[in-house]
Amino acid sequence: MRYDKSEFLIQTIVPEDEIIISRTDLNGIITYANETFAQISGYQVEELIGKSHNILRHPDMPKILFEHMWKTLKSGKMWQGYVKNMRKDGGYYWVYAEVSGVYKENILVEYKSMRSPVSLEVIEKMQKAYDKIKLKQKDKIRVIQYLSYDEYLEIT
Repeated sequence: MRYDKSEFLIQTIVPEDEIIISRTDLNGIITYANETFAQISGYQVEELIGKSHNILRHPDMPKILFEHMWKTLKSGKMWQGYVKNMRKDGGYYWVYAEVSGVYKENILVEYKSMRSPVSLEVIEKMQKAYDKIKLKQKDKIRVIQYLSYDEYLEIT
C-alpha cells in the first residue's frame, strides 16, 4: 500500500501534568488561552484570542455532542465530555473537557473550560462511540489505521 504523507493525521498527546485552560464570551469567542492550549493546538496565544472556539472542531466529532453541550451550558449546568480537537497543522488531540459558566453578581458573563489528558484506551473507545453516532446520523466517518513508529519510518 502506498501512502501520501499529506494524508497522515498526527495525534498529539496531552502531557499528564498539563491542563488546557480557556475562556470564551457567551458566543464562544476565545478571550483567554493559556500557553499549554497554544502549544497543544499548534496556535500562538495571539492567534486564538478573538477566534471562535470551534476553529478547533474536528470533523470526527458528532454535531449533536456540541448541541448537547450548549443546551447544558444554557441551562446553567456544567458540561463534561471527551473531545477530539483539530490542531492548526491538521493533526489532532483528545481531551476530557469540563466547561461551565462564570458568573458575576449572579449574571452569566463568560464560559471557562479546563481540559485534561485522556488515556489511549479511552481515546479508542470514544472514537468508536462517536463513529457510531455519526453513522446513525448518516454523517461521514474516517477510517483510521494505527501505525507503529517502525511502520511509519518505513513509509516516510
